[in-house]
Amino acid sequence: MGQVLASGAPLARARAAAIMVHGRGGSAEDILSLGEEFGLDDIACLAPQAANGAWYPYSFLAPIADNEPYLGNALGVLAATFADLARAGFAAERVALIGFSQGGCLALEYAARNARRYGAIAGLSAGLIGPRGSPLAHPGSLAGTPVFLGCSDVDGHIPLARVHESRDVLGKMGAAVTERIYPGMGHTVNEDEIAHVRNLLAGIAAGDA
Repeated sequence: MGQVLASGAPLARARAAAIMVHGRGGSAEDILSLGEEFGLDDIACLAPQAANGAWYPYSFLAPIADNEPYLGNALGVLAATFADLARAGFAAERVALIGFSQGGCLALEYAARNARRYGAIAGLSAGLIGPRGSPLAHPGSLAGTPVFLGCSDVDGHIPLARVHESRDVLGKMGAAVTERIYPGMGHTVNEDEIAHVRNLLAGIAAGDA
C-alpha cells in the first residue's frame, strides 16, 4: 500500500476514525486540510495518497473495465486502510469514509461493494461508479449506515442524475441517505456539507453510530 497520512487525534485516544479520500489531481494533504475544518479533536483522520494524484485514469462514468486494474487497486487501498484501523481497535461502525470528487466516487463504490454497517459514508460531489444505464446495486446491506451526498445541480464532473441514482441505490441497500443539492455551486465543498459531516462524525464519537 502507498503512503497514508494522518492528522487529528492519535489512534490511541481517538473516539472514532475517518478515512478521507482525495479527488483527482488532489493529495492526502489537501483532504486532511478539509478534515481540520470539522473541528473535532477526538477524531483520527487517515488519508491515503493516490499514485500520480489519481485513483483511476478515466471518468467514473466510463466502462468499469477501462479503469482497471487501477480501480481495483484503489479499492484495495481502502480495504487495507480499514484493516489497519481494525487492528488498531476501530471496527467499521466507528469509521467514517469521506471522499471528494473522484475520491468520493471511490468511497461510495467501496461501501456499495463491501456492504456492512459503517460509522458514516460521505460522498461530496460524487456518485457510484459505472456507465450510464448500467446496474449500480451490489448485494448486501448497509444496515442503516448514515450516508451523506452533497453536490451542485450543475457540477461539470458529476451529473445530477447520477447523484439521485446513487441515493436510490444506497437507500435500497439499507443506508439512511441524506442528499443535499446546492443550486449553482461549483465543484467544491461548502459550509453546509462540512456541517453535515461534522455532525456525522460527532455522532460516531459519541457512540450513536
